[in-house]
Amino acid sequence: MSKRARVVGLSTAMVFLAALLVAGIQRMFDTPDLYASADDPPAPATAGVLTYHNDVARTGQNLDEKILTHQNVNVKKFGKVGFFETDGLVDAEPLYVPGLAVGRHHHNVVFAATEHDSVYAFDADTRVLLWHLSVLGPNETPSDDRGCPQVSPEIGITSTPVIAREAGRTVIYLVAMSKDKQGSYFQRLHALDAASGAEMPGSPVTIEAKFPNLRGKTTFDPKEYKERSALLLENGVIYTTWASHCDLGEYTGWVIGYNAATLKRANVLNLTPNGSDGAIWMSGAGPAADAEGNIYLLDANGTFDRTLNSSGFPTRGDFGNAFLKLSARGPKLFVADYFNPHDTEAESGVDQDLGSGGALLLPDLVDASGTVRQLAVGAGKDRRIYVVDRNSMGKFNPAGDAAIYQTLDSALSGQVFSMPAYFNNTVYFGAVGDQIKAFSLVDGKLGAEPVSITSAHFAYPGATPSVSANGDADGIVWAVEARGSEAGVLHAYDAADLTHELYNSSQAGGRDDFSDNKFITPMIANGRVFVGTLTGVMVFGLLPQR
Repeated sequence: MSKRARVVGLSTAMVFLAALLVAGIQRMFDTPDLYASADDPPAPATAGVLTYHNDVARTGQNLDEKILTHQNVNVKKFGKVGFFETDGLVDAEPLYVPGLAVGRHHHNVVFAATEHDSVYAFDADTRVLLWHLSVLGPNETPSDDRGCPQVSPEIGITSTPVIAREAGRTVIYLVAMSKDKQGSYFQRLHALDAASGAEMPGSPVTIEAKFPNLRGKTTFDPKEYKERSALLLENGVIYTTWASHCDLGEYTGWVIGYNAATLKRANVLNLTPNGSDGAIWMSGAGPAADAEGNIYLLDANGTFDRTLNSSGFPTRGDFGNAFLKLSARGPKLFVADYFNPHDTEAESGVDQDLGSGGALLLPDLVDASGTVRQLAVGAGKDRRIYVVDRNSMGKFNPAGDAAIYQTLDSALSGQVFSMPAYFNNTVYFGAVGDQIKAFSLVDGKLGAEPVSITSAHFAYPGATPSVSANGDADGIVWAVEARGSEAGVLHAYDAADLTHELYNSSQAGGRDDFSDNKFITPMIANGRVFVGTLTGVMVFGLLPQR
């Protein structure tokens, strides 16, 4: 199958006829002009969503949402307003670019990527398809599920892409898995012109890597991995991180960076080079980054070396089941600091690892002594909330976890297959089988008990909340409840009081139903909420009022 890019408006005649049609519809329904002059100003400014969970700290908050409020998000005024149909599962979070020039016209654009190795660009306001691209190579198909039902029946684009918006160009980066007729598997990094879908110069590149170990070297095998975690763009480098297929096969923990401008490989790190396992998947969450360019992630079950050097680091370089801080200072990517629980080996042995959750970086906080703290928070399958000091994470001590900044042992009632969100000095967690819980930050620490909880319980895989607000006003916590074979449910809660549910999509009978999917993070932009489903992206917003 050859690459193809389809852009709306293939000829002058078609554009002219479409313009006449749209003009007539406008007079009837007062809709926006899709074919305004190129000299017209772009669409009204609003915040874009260019990366997973809104920012590289992975807070999940959009503080520029001026349309959705506590007063209008309710079952009478808010609901399903559209659907973007795609050719496969949308496991990646949709992304949003406001005022993008596509041809001669400006659009607010939603991007969706599918497991069928397709990328779509839709006008967010009119729901017109702007372009569609298949990133499959000649005579290729998406990968089979590799005997693992976690991503099935095919594996294409699983991770959330990342968008770079620079002067003169907007580029969307993504990783796609495919298979040819000879049974060879490929992982490729693509850089696409967001305005047209065209591959940028040098794109795509095949992902390849080697890393030294005590046996000589270990080699990245594309068939053993999928890119589940969202991509990170940091300091001009696109970071890819690699998950296994159901813990099957021989795999280790790879982090591979590529120069965003040239697509040349920038750095490589293996987190378990002399051991096994230690994949990075975080239920779709992406690695986080701080202002200094350090990278934070949670590693899954795998080899951890209990023998430490004089600096407290594993002598063989194996960091399975760890909360990690990576640094790219200098020519190499390396582990700058870490935390492993005292019972890390026991946890890995029974698949109770940290790596099922994502890391969230908190803004600078002041503790009870007046000291400024730079913290990160995360949780995994052991039901503990870990808060690490990013400047001294705690490393490993088999006698206990006293060196970590804070641990909450019984705050969550289930395992975490998601990541938290942050808003207004509050952290929101959605564990499996648990309610979404809000924990306040007081004197630089998380409160031991939640300050509010939802009435709804969220079955597997729990929920990754997102937050919309206009500054610190009208804060709304959004979460998707998975219900297996039943329709999924979109919930909206008052961020200051989770007992106050503003809306859920089951309140309107079948009007707002949508097909269920897992590891879904809702994206909110410019008065609409976008939810990935099995067959496309569902769009929620304010309903037409008579």
